[in-house]
Order: sequence, then structure tokens, then C-alpha cells
Amino acid sequence: MSEFMKSVDARTNLAGRNRLEMLMFRLRGQQRFGINVFKVREVIPTVALAEMPGASKQIKGVAHLRGESVPVIDLDYAMGGAGIPDDAPSFIIVSEYNRHVQGFLVGGVERIVNLNWEEVMSPPSGAGRGHYLTAVVKVDDQLVQIIDVEKVFSEVSGEEAHVSDEARARHSEIDKDSIVVLAVDDSMVARKQVERALKEVGLKCHLANDGKQALEWLEQQLENNDDLVQKVPVVLSDIEMPKMDGYTLTAEIKAHPQLKDLAVVLHSSLSGVFNEAMVKKVGADRFIAKFHPDELVEAIQSEVERVLDGVVVRDE
Repeated sequence: MSEFMKSVDARTNLAGRNRLEMLMFRLRGQQRFGINVFKVREVIPTVALAEMPGASKQIKGVAHLRGESVPVIDLDYAMGGAGIPDDAPSFIIVSEYNRHVQGFLVGGVERIVNLNWEEVMSPPSGAGRGHYLTAVVKVDDQLVQIIDVEKVFSEVSGEEAHVSDEARARHSEIDKDSIVVLAVDDSMVARKQVERALKEVGLKCHLANDGKQALEWLEQQLENNDDLVQKVPVVLSDIEMPKMDGYTLTAEIKAHPQLKDLAVVLHSSLSGVFNEAMVKKVGADRFIAKFHPDELVEAIQSEVERVLDGVVVRDE
């Protein structure tokens, strides 16, 4: 087995146990931040950056890495800080998510820690909507803030994607008034993107912040619904979330005698061989990469039709 495939296999087993591998780093001060290792391609000392005329102010420049031009975002500046000083030691975290490759300029990189998602907490409820956190966790008795990279990237790019007219016209025969899609994501920006896309094709959704909250909601619905599958045919879930990740949520749903026929669509900024293996392992019905609204609504509507038609056999 190649070293790459050994790494994929090891991380597949890690994620299947509701665990998080997190890279810790700093910006300007002593506060430590975290990012999921699965989103990180590499970490390098800062290289010479080419100017990018007309780019957002958060973009420090462009790095040319292995024949690829990668925009580098000053993460401190993007989150409202003064920015990483030009004369200070710095590093670039090269990351891949939401179908884009970008670099984050940071002040220092520490180490990788292995955590259980149950140890990871949601941000304080009184923090408002201006923060850039999806979660917080204690490491060595210090609070580490896990960055909402979806929010950072959304603000830097300024993009607000909408469902196309062609996608809106498909699956028009679904009775959308009688069903609800459960959408689960720890990123407020990602939840709003999903809610907007589903609303544009006439689908209602219930939003949950993590897998534990989603599972508890489903179990509450069972108390008043003899056939929950008819009301909530599809669960759309992010993968990396505090308390319970999307893989564990999927496994719980598929092991539950009254929930097992719900379709589970995993929707994540993580991609590649790793996800394909885990989709099969936990029994999810489909995986789609974030974020393309047409692909999202096509996947959801197709799964709604399949479940409501009583077809529960998955494609091989």
C-alpha cells in the first residue's frame, strides 16, 4: 500500500471515531487558533508574493507554488485585525476547501493535536454574529478558537451564488409543502447558503448547528410522527462539526430503526478519496462538495423523490 493510501486509510478510521485532527497556529498575539488538518495541503515559511491588482484588501498577494498561483489571505486582517506585519516572522497555511486552493498568512504555526469532537464546544451564545468561530476547544488548559473558514472565504470573495433557472424548473412535481429538509452545519454562513438555495426551489428546511442537535431534533419529531420519512425525507449534513461530526450522525441515523430510511447527503468543503471511502463506510447516500447551489438542490430533490417513492436501495 502506498504511503498516501496508508494516510487516507488512517484518517478514514480517525474520522469514523468522531475525532478531529487540528493544526494550531497564532496570528499576531498569543491567542491560539485551529483549522482541520484535512483542509491543509501544506505549511510553508512565507515566500515572495506577487501583487494582485484589484483584489480584495484581505488578499496579501499571490504565491506561485508548484506551477499554481495561490491567493494568500492575511487571516488576521480578514478577521478585523491590523494584519500580519511585513517584517514579522510568518507562515502560509495552504488550504483546499469549497473547490478552491488558497493560502492563509499567519504569524506562527504550532503543532497538530488529536481531539474527540465531543470535546469541541460551540462558540458562546452571546458572541453575536460578527465573530469568525465555528467552535472552541481547550488544549493545555488554554482556549483554542476554530476558525469559520467558510465565512472568511465568503467575505473575501464577495460571491453570493444562486440557483439557476434550469435547476429551479427540475423536479417541479414534488409536493414541497408537506416536507422539510434537515440541514446541519456548524458554520452560520454555510447554513444561510443552504437555506437560501433550498428556498429558491421552494423547499423548507430546519437548521441545526451540529450532529448532536440534529439527532435530538429527529428523535423529538418521532414522538409526533408515525412515518417521519414522509415529513423529513432528507438530512443534509456537514462533516466536521462540534459534539458530533457528520459521519457519526450518519451512522446513528442508519442504525436507528425508525430513521434508517432517511436519505443522508454529506455536504462538505472536504473532498477526495478520503470522503468517498467514508461515505460508503458510514452508509451515507450521497456526497457533494461545497458549495454549488445547482448541485446542492439537484442532489436534495433527487433524494427526496427517491425516498418518497419508497426506493431505499442505494446505487452500488
